[in-house]
Amino acid sequence: MKTTSSREVYKCSLFRVTEDEAVDPKTGFEIKRSIVRHAGSAVMMAVDEKKRVLLVRQYRLPAEKYLWELPAGRLDPGEKPLQAAKRELIEETGYRARTWKKLASFFVSPGFVQERMTIFLATGLTAGTATPMDDERIETRWFTSRELAGLIRDGKIEDAKTLIGYMTWRHYF
Repeated sequence: MKTTSSREVYKCSLFRVTEDEAVDPKTGFEIKRSIVRHAGSAVMMAVDEKKRVLLVRQYRLPAEKYLWELPAGRLDPGEKPLQAAKRELIEETGYRARTWKKLASFFVSPGFVQERMTIFLATGLTAGTATPMDDERIETRWFTSRELAGLIRDGKIEDAKTLIGYMTWRHYF
């Protein structure tokens, strides 16, 4: 496929929206889509020496409810996912990690959103003071693997990055 046109129709501090058209040069097949353009996000799966997982709870306006989820944040301009993960872990939880390992990288909803999330396993943790953004009210809590598996089984974890992070960690680590 080859993009033949792209026009920005909306822009805010978090993302922008373009209306794009693409064509397959061999067949002439055309696609027209509105695309949410996002710089990407880093996700941190902080696991302590007891194999507990740190989750954050905050109100998510699009979901219209509080969700327990892995901490995450948007990449700043020019920032690599690992740099953002290190910064965001401190901001949202106060923790610093000695060891980082990439768990997964995926598109959030590739039908219309460009955002790629990268999940990192963070271990060798040291506690500190969180510095959340002004519009964030974050509660943190450690969950055992068994507790987290139960919440997932019972449908109480509804956040995709948390499901993917936990399942990848349990399967491969």
